[in-house]
Amino acid sequence: MISNTPLAERMRPMRIEDVIGQEHLTNQDGVLFKMLTNGVLPSIIFWGPPGCGKTSLATILSNQVNLPMFALSAINAGVKDVRDVISKAKEQGKAVLFIDEIHRFNKSQQDSLLNAVELGQIVLIGATTENPSFEVIRPLLSRCQVYLLHPLDNENLLSLIHRVVLEDEILKTKSFIFEETNALLQLAGGDARKILNILELIFQSSSENTITITDELVKKLSQQRISQFDKGGEMHYDIISAFIKSIRGSDPNAALYWLARMTEGGEDPKFIARRLVILASEDIGNANPNAILIATACFSAVEMIGYPECIINLSQAVVYLATSVKSNASYVAVKAAMKFVRENDDKPVPLHLRNSPTELMKQLDYGKEYKYAHNFENGFVHIEFLPNEISGYRFYEPGDNTREKEIRKFLKERWVDKYGY
Repeated sequence: MISNTPLAERMRPMRIEDVIGQEHLTNQDGVLFKMLTNGVLPSIIFWGPPGCGKTSLATILSNQVNLPMFALSAINAGVKDVRDVISKAKEQGKAVLFIDEIHRFNKSQQDSLLNAVELGQIVLIGATTENPSFEVIRPLLSRCQVYLLHPLDNENLLSLIHRVVLEDEILKTKSFIFEETNALLQLAGGDARKILNILELIFQSSSENTITITDELVKKLSQQRISQFDKGGEMHYDIISAFIKSIRGSDPNAALYWLARMTEGGEDPKFIARRLVILASEDIGNANPNAILIATACFSAVEMIGYPECIINLSQAVVYLATSVKSNASYVAVKAAMKFVRENDDKPVPLHLRNSPTELMKQLDYGKEYKYAHNFENGFVHIEFLPNEISGYRFYEPGDNTREKEIRKFLKERWVDKYGY
């Protein structure tokens, strides 16, 4: 039996009770369940990784509040498409507009939604794999409820595949024995669509009435098709991980390979550029202060030029960062400081460091005994800037590279009590 409809689409849940995962939103105490109970549906942005249920939840919400739903993909839709849908929604009184990958809409495209959302002509449901606070304009974001969706855990995925082989009209024509599932779960990476695609591939590749799932079988069959599962414009956690680790490991060739995999697979260049900006500080830092300048310049170039020419800018930045000296000392330092703050009570600011804009504050010794560094030789004076209780504490440990050795020397000359070793 053959169907042109993919398994993942055939098994899309139609009721909120059938959704696997996202219990924080869908159980009886969850906000989405309560929305449906009350028959109220605000504009929503679902933020989460691929295959976690964003589209399914949008469809369920639309159906259960009895509103027509129009769907657009931000990859190929423009302002005209948005206006056409809004016009159709007005004719029907009100409708849901579902926009997949809304983070790909530019400012003018997002602006075209504002008035209709404000007037209640459409209920907007956007789906994004990117942080909406970075990618959705503030006026539109303020008109939407943002809900975070999580990758499906292994228990969710196992529950899904056992349900599918029993309920799908095509798959249940054969018997499945799940002898091993590690490879299935590993390749799925929390993505329901991906695990169903792999399961369907196994079904289509077998002529036997009983299919025994083993790790070896899954790896053998998936190896031929895994690149196809990585395409489609969604966030590719496995590839971006390999990309970042290749740059961190100073391998420009591997980094360029993974860059090409992402761009050929439809990845958003701005997502790649943003990760380079993060890496420049996390993995290179003050070992090469130019790294953050190159990375931010690359991000600006990507925004200005766009795909496909911006790949040239990305390539230059990737090679520069991969071949740069590395240090995570700044990153480790701030993580240590944050951990300390979380685990200890807040220490009071020493009086000599407090602001003293009023006479009363001066009488209370605010700012007293503060010494202005520029009034002293070399612009430095030895006073304590940490709270008294943690005086002398050290979070930052310079890395073992040329630039940070200079930083260590600088600190040792001034803070011999902290760095005089």
